[in-house]
Amino acid sequence: MKMGLEPPSYNVKYHINESQEALRDLAMKHTPAIVKTAYGNLDKITRLKARQANKTYIIAPESDADKYSGKVMSREKAEKLIEHQKRFIEKSGHLLQVDGYQGLGKHAIPVQWLYTLEATNLAAMQQILSFPRSEVETEEQIKRPHRPYFRVVMTPGCDAPGMEGNLVMLVDLENWITYVIGSDYFGESKKGMLRMLNHYVYLQGGLVMHAGCKEISVGGKRIAMGILGLSGTGKTTTTFSKQGELTRPIQDDMIAIWPEGEVSITENGCFAKTWDLKEEAEPTIYHGTVDPSAWIENVYFNEDGTFDFAKFALAPEDVKRLKKILIDTGAPEENVEKYINGEVKYDDVVDENGIPEDGWDFVVWTQNGRSIIPMHAIDNAADMTDLPPLRSLGILNRDEGKDAAMPGIVRFTSPLRAAAYFMLGETSKTSAAGKERGKTRSPFTQPFFPLAFGLMPARFSELVKKLPGLTTWLMNTGYVGGDEKDRQAGKALKVMIRHSSAMLEAMVRDEIKWKIDPDFGYEIVDVDAPENAKLLEKVPAEILNPKLFYEKNGRLDEYNAWVKKMKADRVEFLRKYNVPQEIQDQL
Repeated sequence: MKMGLEPPSYNVKYHINESQEALRDLAMKHTPAIVKTAYGNLDKITRLKARQANKTYIIAPESDADKYSGKVMSREKAEKLIEHQKRFIEKSGHLLQVDGYQGLGKHAIPVQWLYTLEATNLAAMQQILSFPRSEVETEEQIKRPHRPYFRVVMTPGCDAPGMEGNLVMLVDLENWITYVIGSDYFGESKKGMLRMLNHYVYLQGGLVMHAGCKEISVGGKRIAMGILGLSGTGKTTTTFSKQGELTRPIQDDMIAIWPEGEVSITENGCFAKTWDLKEEAEPTIYHGTVDPSAWIENVYFNEDGTFDFAKFALAPEDVKRLKKILIDTGAPEENVEKYINGEVKYDDVVDENGIPEDGWDFVVWTQNGRSIIPMHAIDNAADMTDLPPLRSLGILNRDEGKDAAMPGIVRFTSPLRAAAYFMLGETSKTSAAGKERGKTRSPFTQPFFPLAFGLMPARFSELVKKLPGLTTWLMNTGYVGGDEKDRQAGKALKVMIRHSSAMLEAMVRDEIKWKIDPDFGYEIVDVDAPENAKLLEKVPAEILNPKLFYEKNGRLDEYNAWVKKMKADRVEFLRKYNVPQEIQDQL
């Protein structure tokens, strides 16, 4: 597999590897809807509040569509859009070029990002997450031109004629270039590169895991723990919580497992959700977010420039203060004026679940605020040049709703059973998914794997054989028996951060007495065992074994119906992706 791209050929002035200070100055001049906060960092308010998976296309013939996990577009059609983007770039006259690496050591991959000036904030954010050439290359290598394996070209100010929403993401796996046209959301830059990394590592015989990673010291032994999870499940929170004698964060979002069982990291910082962020609950993320070196995206800011991480409903006076930013990022000016003048009130356009009508999204602040934090601003970060072996790997399921019945923590009895549940990737949709809500499944929580999803569980099963002593598990970070409204009414239980930390602590210390769940075959905490008394002081029995909650509340029929439905739905889901029968049999 020949790698190494030729230099970009746009007829523009290139700004190559500008400093963070220079990028801040350029962002204030060229990036719309960006403000300097009371903490000294910059907060960009975007038009798009999440990634647009339904507008992402692999460049491939329609006849090959079954080989890929998402949509495909013919090269002929894609080339017209790419040429349109090129004309936009050359008319703009400038490109910011960020050269760096995904990862460190022998598995470090050289990469390159190109941005037009209105995307200066994106260049700065991506520069933070990439490893500089100086940390990977020798002095002699640095003198030579950078030769990336992958490239992302991103132009938020460019339209995409003929495409829904006037934007598109084109993934050219044959030439290892991703073109982002029309999106100003940072996740498209970050995942544009990581999607290609997924493809590359798979072709090398490995697998990229959409997982945070941390180093834990228990009994004097160092291990690495990986935590899979979709946005909003608590992956970052869990990664930065403490277990054992010492916990040090390694990676926030993705790790790669290579053919011989080696694990490598991908990024040099953290891309953290900030919704309802509290210093006492998540001090590492909080301190990183208010650090002057961080970059912020879509976090609500007060008139004095301080953050309000829990701001949801906007009052007319809030909209009046933010009028220009809201209009610049897509709010209809006529609707903005009506809301400010009191002609339309909040309850007129927002339903009981907090979902606004089309055209009125601006009255509700997005819960998908983010901070991009450099690793040097992360308290007690691990030494990424000296990683311990991966010995624990789990997946987060933020269960929610009347049928939220997943135990607080389960342990899988075999790699095949783990492969089945990782493939299911179950959770409840959150604010990062836009207006959609409800249960969802995302194979390996990995919508960034470009090939057919059914390839992942089989590859994972192969790789686990190279990881001796690996413990695999699942943790519910949501609710039991309902949602937040039910919890407030005393009709459901919330799995709190302190519960999650206590369950992980007990598991890594091997202090849990397990028993087989009779319905699903995985192991759950035996709440009747004296050995678990210490854990039960910290975590309610009904969270550890939700069947007890349903029995206690006269809802056992609901639980039994859930068991029956889940078994059938899960098998059907795996069959849809042609998952090997031996893995299907684990359900």
